Amino acid sequence: MNSNYHTLLVVDDNPAILTAVKICLAGVFEHIIILSNPESILVTLQQEHVDVIMLDMNFKLGVNSGQEGMIWLQAIHRRHANIPVVLVTAYADVKLAVRGLKNGASDFITKPWDNDELIRVLKDAIDKSNNVVSLDQLEKQHVKKVVDTCHGNMSKAADLLGITRQTLYNKFKK
Repeated sequence: MNSNYHTLLVVDDNPAILTAVKICLAGVFEHIIILSNPESILVTLQQEHVDVIMLDMNFKLGVNSGQEGMIWLQAIHRRHANIPVVLVTAYADVKLAVRGLKNGASDFITKPWDNDELIRVLKDAIDKSNNVVSLDQLEKQHVKKVVDTCHGNMSKAADLLGITRQTLYNKFKK
């Protein structure tokens, strides 16, 4: 079992979905936490280390706007921006899913899903979140690229970066 895929948090009010997820993903994740009510999400995240969250978009019977899912996505993102969230919707509402992606979701999946696709989406979300580059690394890469583009001309590179030559030299010393 890959060491990256420890804990999955599934939030869905449908018991059949929760059972299906547990059966489908038992061999993929070491620990699967299921919540039928989103009210417990933030407390659970304080108590458990979670690698990825599978969040249903709708929790009230007859309400299919996805608004609840968006509210919970934002609440999770505010406190735990490092945990990827995969949205789940029974309605192939692409506009809603795109809005979720713009609000910070890693990906989305529609019910009913293909099991292999679900596994791929969850693993990709975790793998992507583990590959987050630090701001320092990003800056170093960018500065190096600019200096390379200027063929080592530090004055020209400093001008392009909008910094002094001395600041540029200091960045290389780091």
